[in-house]
Amino acid sequence: MAIDIKVPQLPESVADATIATWHVKPGDKVSRDQNLVDIETDKVVLEVVAEADGVLGEITAEEGTTVTADEVIGKIEEGDGESASDEKSEDKDSDDKKDQDDKKEKSEKKESDSSEDKGSGEKMEVKVPQLPESVSDATVSTWHVKAGDAVKRDQNLVDIETDKVVLEVVAPADGVLAEIKHEEGDTVSADDVIGLVEAGGSAGNSSSKSDENKSEASLQSKDESKDDGDNEVAGPAVRRLLGEHGLKPSDVKGTGKGGRVTKEDVEKHVKGQSSSKSSDSSSKQQSSQPAVSGDRDQKRVPMTRLRKRIAERLLQAKNDTAMLTTFNEINMKPIMDLRKKYKDVFEETHGTRLGFMGFYVKAVTEALKRFPDVNASIDGDDIVYHNFFDISIAVSTPRGLVTPVLRDTDRLSIADMENGIRDLAIKGRDGKLTMDEMQGGNFTITNGGVFGSLLSTPILNPPQSAILGMHKIQERAMVVDGKIEILPMMYLALSYDHRIIDGKQSVGFLVTVKELLEDPQRLILDI
Repeated sequence: MAIDIKVPQLPESVADATIATWHVKPGDKVSRDQNLVDIETDKVVLEVVAEADGVLGEITAEEGTTVTADEVIGKIEEGDGESASDEKSEDKDSDDKKDQDDKKEKSEKKESDSSEDKGSGEKMEVKVPQLPESVSDATVSTWHVKAGDAVKRDQNLVDIETDKVVLEVVAPADGVLAEIKHEEGDTVSADDVIGLVEAGGSAGNSSSKSDENKSEASLQSKDESKDDGDNEVAGPAVRRLLGEHGLKPSDVKGTGKGGRVTKEDVEKHVKGQSSSKSSDSSSKQQSSQPAVSGDRDQKRVPMTRLRKRIAERLLQAKNDTAMLTTFNEINMKPIMDLRKKYKDVFEETHGTRLGFMGFYVKAVTEALKRFPDVNASIDGDDIVYHNFFDISIAVSTPRGLVTPVLRDTDRLSIADMENGIRDLAIKGRDGKLTMDEMQGGNFTITNGGVFGSLLSTPILNPPQSAILGMHKIQERAMVVDGKIEILPMMYLALSYDHRIIDGKQSVGFLVTVKELLEDPQRLILDI
């Protein structure tokens, strides 16, 4: 019995996904709950596991294919490998007959199609897909074909960009793109008609029409083959950059894998052109204008919707909150001595390293218990007090900075916190964070010290009311009991919304964190 391998339900704001990696191939034995394939979205990587023991029968969606929720991407034959191979050998003859019949049917169909006029004449609308729940409109980013080009079913026609994701709109059928109703840069809404595809066009029909007008068809085929080649050697972002500078992929020497053209290649080529032009012009005007040394070229590119959305969120945090930052500093020597003394025993006992973040989260949780306003948020004219402690941890990933949530920190030990933070960091690095792990959080901790930041003023993460910034630990001369000592010191920065948190509460919160970290025994004794 064959079992369908289906794409799982995608996150709420994600329309489609891409087959990233198949970990097995047809004919391989698989066991129940074994990871078969990784499916990548713009936010997370989803693992699809085997529903039962058996053999991978076939793969219907190869790596790089764009898929949607519940789409069948492969099949599993239940049973062991031998029985599956026996069934394949028994059915081989019948499969060969089916292939022959299919070929015969296709050839007959091809002959009948060639005798008819090109296309059925039916025009099918190309519509904007349903947008994510919180998105009202989108922008036509890039058309990959132009009016009059032949298209195939499920071929990507245009990219629609929102402030969260980029959606691909595919051709509803084989045919020709008859008309483009919305050009690149136009703002559109869900279900807007952005183009028309005239159904019925195919490679056979195109060749039959080329007999009537060979010169036009030959030029068209050259353009199509050139477009296909361009798509192979340059991705969408690179093609867009090439278009901005009036270049073609063949004009730039690619240094990527398989000769692919990268953004760096384009920028280097443009830079070389501008420098050569500037040298020519400077030689002509050398007598009338003094020479200017150095690279003085510039370029102007439009912001993506995602970057614009990030800018809006940052400005919203600055404009819609009465944000203020208060500072303090911590003597980190007690915690460093404690780590040095117990780090080996801690790792053997709990299976994870004893870092600083466990102490930071523990101290922040205890301080939030004592200052509930810092753990609250504003909703309209109401103040919402949270009786739970979910702390967002800023994690650096290849895609950028994300803030997954460590939940119910008041119930966790330092070992549990270290394990949780490590798991979130690994998932963030591998792109496997889920939407649930990214949503929520009542307070944020960001540690710029890992990048060498000595002092900063972190920006609030609405609707949260406060964020704590940790920084680089640096030895400084400090006066202790009338004597100068060299101590490892670290600055703390607490940004908070002054509408809900007063100065007394913010300073008291930060001093509490300082006292708990400078005397870590209090964290253990809960005093």
